[in-house]
Amino acid sequence: MKIALAQLNYHIGNFESNFQKISKACKAAIKEKSDLIIFSELAICGYPPRDFLEFDDFILKVEDYLKKISNLSNEIAIIIGAPSRNPNKKGKPLYNSAFFLNNGKIESVHHKSLLPNYDIFDEYRYFESGKHNQFVEFKGKKLGITICEDIWNVEGSYLYSSSPLDELSKNNLDLIINIAASPFSYKQIERRKKVFDYNINKYKTPIAYVNHIGAQTELIFDGGSCFIDKEAKAYSNLNYFEEGIDYHQLGETSTKEVLLPSKYERIYAAIITGLHDYFKKLGFQKATLGLSGGIDSALTLALAADALGPENLIPILLPSQFSSSHSITDSIELCKNLNCNFHQIEIESIFDQFLNQLGPLFKGTDFDLTEENIQSRIRGTLLMAYSNKFGAILLNTSNKSEIAVGYGTLYGDMAGGISVIGDLYKTEVYELSKFINRNRIIIPEHILIKEPSAELRPDQKDSDSLPNYEDLDRILFEYIENRMSPSGIIKLGLDKELVLKTLKMVNINEYKRHQTAPILRVSEKAFGMGRRMPIVGKYLS
Repeated sequence: MKIALAQLNYHIGNFESNFQKISKACKAAIKEKSDLIIFSELAICGYPPRDFLEFDDFILKVEDYLKKISNLSNEIAIIIGAPSRNPNKKGKPLYNSAFFLNNGKIESVHHKSLLPNYDIFDEYRYFESGKHNQFVEFKGKKLGITICEDIWNVEGSYLYSSSPLDELSKNNLDLIINIAASPFSYKQIERRKKVFDYNINKYKTPIAYVNHIGAQTELIFDGGSCFIDKEAKAYSNLNYFEEGIDYHQLGETSTKEVLLPSKYERIYAAIITGLHDYFKKLGFQKATLGLSGGIDSALTLALAADALGPENLIPILLPSQFSSSHSITDSIELCKNLNCNFHQIEIESIFDQFLNQLGPLFKGTDFDLTEENIQSRIRGTLLMAYSNKFGAILLNTSNKSEIAVGYGTLYGDMAGGISVIGDLYKTEVYELSKFINRNRIIIPEHILIKEPSAELRPDQKDSDSLPNYEDLDRILFEYIENRMSPSGIIKLGLDKELVLKTLKMVNINEYKRHQTAPILRVSEKAFGMGRRMPIVGKYLS
């Protein structure tokens, strides 16, 4: 049996576009004399459709396009994911299903049993859990069809009391098929391999795995679709972050070598994919951002140039009386390195006008954070004005360290349509910048070595109000990613006062994070839809 794995980039709710991709893949697989082609989880409508699933019209469109795809199965059998209706009046109205299409019709439907309800997943909000797991017999082979989480209930992370594979494996399967929508994090490749190895070792059955690629707002999918033989020795992968079709003869051992990208290769590819798809799928083309001469805006511009093309970027320099001369020259050098046009607007006179108007109200007070934030909000206003006038989406340049401790100004530097590096700690920002410079100098060396500063008052440094970023990022990582307690973090050898002060800043600034732009997710615990904290909670406050 020759099997095709179709790793595609779908668009949520764009049924016609998704259908055209599916149809094209089927024709290509037929040309290669394939017997079966496999698509990913909820491929017909895209993943995650979220509350679109509550619209009956949305489900009707799924059903209409499922019929069109069924018509393609006269020459090749198809396995594809889509929501299906629950005929029982009890329970959720829908299932997350895999359809086996053959001879121009739906021959069987297989419902997802294990519905994840953690981090970015919220499937039990919409779907009923499948209770019966049946195999498909096709061309004399027994195929066990599962959907994403159905193979993830493994030793060390048992979240469910039962496993659908335990039931399916009683049928002496020839192949386990898993259609997935498994989002990217920079640790996900290794986590998937452990899951594959566990299932192969337990069930002694080869696996065909098909995942999404592309991005849906903040969620990014890297693909990693593959065949694994029953010895767990040979992996045949499609390229990460690329659409493609791979072919495999069931029973044959693959000899394709799999080269795993490094952490920053993965993060770079993920952000480029996320930014590119955000603009393409929303129909945007142009982008703008404030270029300060600092590392964050420099990295954001360099990434955007690769994702969108420098011809589609208009960075704006917005110096004040507190901006150093090298911040301006460094920014101009960066733009030249990227072959990117830019504008420059001096904000000193605008800032003076604000101070004059507020003078009577602020009489007798000292220059403090209030005046610093006014500068940030002036910049935000000017950038949004340019964005509105020319249809250039504003890119947010805040990093995860700043977002975590509230080191950002609402309606100022926290403005923007999409946060490009908001899931990178400051130390990771430097590492990714070095990766960007691996072949030639793009981000000027002076930006990489100078001490970070917001330049909102004379001689200001980040270290005036924040600890060194190595210590800060370690505390934040243990608290945010590992959910470690304050006492646990202190036991790692970090200063008690520093730990408690940092965690208090994280918690009291939750209200700011609820108002920031969507953040491209590259870690296992990003701010946004995967981290749900109360704004007025008392814990550590």
